Amino acid sequence: MMANRFTDTLFQLVHSLEKSEKRHFKLYIKRSSAKEDLKIIQLYDALDKLPAYDEALLLKKMPDITKTQLANLKNHLYKQLLASLRLLKTHESVDLQLSEHLDNARILYNKGLKIQSLKVLEKAKELARSNQKFNTLVQILSLEKKIETLHITRSTTEKTELLAQEALENSEHINRVTRLSNLALLLYRWYVLHGHARNELDEKDIKTFFKNNLPVDVHAINGFYEKMYLYQSYCWYAFIRQDFLMYYRYSQKWIDLYEEQPFMVNIETGHYIKGMHNLLNSLFDLRNYDKFDIILRQFEAFGKSPAANEHDNFRTHTFIYINSAKINRHLMRGTFNEGLKLIPEIEEKLAEYDLFVDRHRILVFNYKIANLHFGAGLYDKSIDYLQRIINGPVDLRIDLQCYARLLHLMAHYELGNYEIIESLIKSVYRFMAKMQNLTVVEEEMFRFLRSSFGVSPRLLKPELEKFLHKIKHLEDSRFETRAFAYLDVISWVESKVYNKTMSEIIQEKYLKAPKRRYNGVKLLKEPAPVFR
Repeated sequence: MMANRFTDTLFQLVHSLEKSEKRHFKLYIKRSSAKEDLKIIQLYDALDKLPAYDEALLLKKMPDITKTQLANLKNHLYKQLLASLRLLKTHESVDLQLSEHLDNARILYNKGLKIQSLKVLEKAKELARSNQKFNTLVQILSLEKKIETLHITRSTTEKTELLAQEALENSEHINRVTRLSNLALLLYRWYVLHGHARNELDEKDIKTFFKNNLPVDVHAINGFYEKMYLYQSYCWYAFIRQDFLMYYRYSQKWIDLYEEQPFMVNIETGHYIKGMHNLLNSLFDLRNYDKFDIILRQFEAFGKSPAANEHDNFRTHTFIYINSAKINRHLMRGTFNEGLKLIPEIEEKLAEYDLFVDRHRILVFNYKIANLHFGAGLYDKSIDYLQRIINGPVDLRIDLQCYARLLHLMAHYELGNYEIIESLIKSVYRFMAKMQNLTVVEEEMFRFLRSSFGVSPRLLKPELEKFLHKIKHLEDSRFETRAFAYLDVISWVESKVYNKTMSEIIQEKYLKAPKRRYNGVKLLKEPAPVFR
């Protein structure tokens, strides 16, 4: 994966532009023949051609500009680019249309044209209400009340009372949305930092936090946004606690909101994309293979739609989540070699989307790809991807940091690098203990690895069978299951006991696993590995 080449905000903006946006900017700026604007075009062209930001090279390309002048010119170009984009994109965004209405209403009011301003505000209110843009509605109502309070507008008493009531109801609604969105955000932050609940103490903390922050008037929720943030909150609460059935139910409720109000897919596209990602993850966790495939096909079809390709963020995240799901599909079916075919295109696109992809997603992809290589028996390649995690910052996903090190240890064990195994065991054990990430499964694994790398092949099989027996019964323990969620240790040990590849073991489980129904969800007996 490429390091971030973009260190300058103007450079980032220029390189994020699509062809149509570049063309529009040139037309927009050339309407003015000012000398300053000609310098802006010169600066824009120079930045557009640079592969990476280099101020010294930029100054060489523009010898008439001093370093101080360059700073001012960059600032001016940045503003002009935003103005051009705003003009081009207003018709695509309800938020920008509402912002334009508000700006126009303020201008008319400041000109003393109060009745005209109120007419514009009325139009803005209808647009905000129909698209459930209640935060903007606050600003519209605030300006409308200001005009009605300071001036005689010939409005009726009844209309004034309705305005006051609407403002009050809107305020209560926004208060609930704010509390619920805060809860969803903080729960998601907890997961990004820590991963799943590690023990009873984590479980108790997350339950207390959820209970204390869930609005007491949750029964009064009404409207798209209140429900969406409520379902998101329950999703993260369930996912952190590894209650995968609850995770599925609320992911489905999240997407059902869009089924009930299809127009919201174009209004809140980002949340729809995230909801589909969570729904696919929940189906993966429950090993609902059939529905997973159905939802993935729907998501792929959405990825080709205008809504998914309207913005860079939407296009990037749709690509990330679809390919994340595709890798999950191969991991849970054991088709590792087939999954490896996805990697070149994924890495090419990640390099192309370098500006838009966050570090967390790169971390997750590195871990997933390392697992594909490990499952395919390509241990050297697995180590290469794991090194990217191990040698990077340790401020995200403590869980993945720990299991990346454990998988790294397992890969060296498979390669027979016994001279470094002992030091690796100590290092990984210390790291996981420090991060409070050790479960009985890991303790047993370390015990097995310590005792097995000097054992002859004839005596190794009984040791493997004992190890398998010790960890097999832990599958039903929720806090122990989190180890299996990141590393399919059982399939790895079974492959050695039965002299088969991991791919063969997992494919056999997939083909033979008995299905059962529970509240409308097809489930399998064993939870699936979670590779996020």
